[in-house]
Parts: sequence; C-alpha cells; structure tokens
Amino acid sequence: MTELTAKLKRILFTEAQIQARVAELGARISRDYAGKDLLLVCILRGGVVFLADLMRHITIPCYLDFMAVTSYGVGARESNRSPRILMDLREDIVGRNVLLVEDIVDSGYTFDHLLQLLRTREPASLKVCALLNKPSRREVQVPIDYVGFNIPDEYVCGYGIDADELYRNLPYIAAV
Repeated sequence: MTELTAKLKRILFTEAQIQARVAELGARISRDYAGKDLLLVCILRGGVVFLADLMRHITIPCYLDFMAVTSYGVGARESNRSPRILMDLREDIVGRNVLLVEDIVDSGYTFDHLLQLLRTREPASLKVCALLNKPSRREVQVPIDYVGFNIPDEYVCGYGIDADELYRNLPYIAAV
C-alpha cells in the first residue's frame, strides 16, 4: 500500500468499469442530442476528469463551459446546505440545450439550487449527467437524467473526486 492509498478502504469501481460506463453514457448522450445544440457545463473541480473522458465519447459537436459551486467547507464531509457560486458561466444559455456534468449528487441541495438558478436563464433544456448518485442521502429530489453509478452512503474519492483535496488523481473510485 502506498502513502497515497493508505487511507482508502476499498475500490468501488475500477478504471475499466468507469471507462466502460462513461463510453455508454457518451453514446446515449450523442443519440439523445443528435442534431441539437449541446452545451456541456462541467461543475468544477470534481467533474473535470469525468467531463474529459465523457466528451471524448460524445460523437456530436458540443460546446463547453464551467461553473464552480460549493456547499462544503474545508475538511467537511457534510453539505452546509447553502451552496455558493464561486465561478459562473461565461456562455449565455438562453435557448440552448444545457447538460450539467457533475461528479456526484448527494443530498441534492447544491444541485437543486443550481438548477433553480439556471432555469431562470431560460435554456431550451436543462439536464443532469452525474457520474455518481447517492440516493440514500437525498434530502431534496433532483432529476438526474444520466447516471454513471448508484453508490451506497459512503465517502468516496478518486477519478476527480477529492477527500480533503487529495486523491483526485486516482484512476478508480474508492471508499475512504
């Protein structure tokens, strides 16, 4: 066991499992948005690794933008239920098909806030693609149109997802 992996309990999804599922999601998104204007909006920072792989599997033209949203303090493992926009979109989304790309949907508070905000900007459509869904923790119901994996109520890291700002560089997803 290396210093990097010493705090990990077990691997939940291997690199191969993740890559296979991301390819499936990319193919489905390509079919669903064929002939449409698609804007991928990555929620930073955890979603960036997922987005990078996902967009390589999307076979239709797409645009890209980023947002940074937080509802966790430094070292916190629970949402404070008060999301803050740290970085907003550069693109105007009026009349556009927007697909939010996120690493994990947990309690739902952050995504509910984000969806409410973005709906006021009048996109043609607004959907969510989350690599991980933790339904047992959901306190606010939010639609997730594309789900990579449902996971149990465990704190996870890897594949872009951090634990105290570490482990984003792991090619797999592990329980901490």
